[in-house]
Amino acid sequence: MTISTDRPRDLARFYAELLGVGVAAEEGPRPGEPADAGWAQLRPVEGRLRMTVNLEHDPLYEPPTWPSEGGRQQPQAHLDLWVDDLDEAEAWAVELGARRHGTQPQAAVRVMLDPHGHPFCLFTS
Repeated sequence: MTISTDRPRDLARFYAELLGVGVAAEEGPRPGEPADAGWAQLRPVEGRLRMTVNLEHDPLYEPPTWPSEGGRQQPQAHLDLWVDDLDEAEAWAVELGARRHGTQPQAAVRVMLDPHGHPFCLFTS
């Protein structure tokens, strides 16, 4: 999964802390790019199936609008994170820089926005 942002290494640190993984790889800006450019990758170290979360620089990044609105940047994907306790997980995410979205369509799900405006969901089974 790849997430675009204007500050990928910054957002990688947020998700690494939120998910309890390390930043496995990162690179700074190329010549001529802003200081916040570059990329980063998160990788779990265990598990049968391994997924990476890549964070890439997009100089034209605009936070997505959710729920979608015509003529506005649309979310391309979002993370669904299974948690044991919604209140505890929300508090942790907020402490790290996320915020609760104003629209909450389900009781067992918390729609959150990461520090760069990407939606993600915390849910219980």
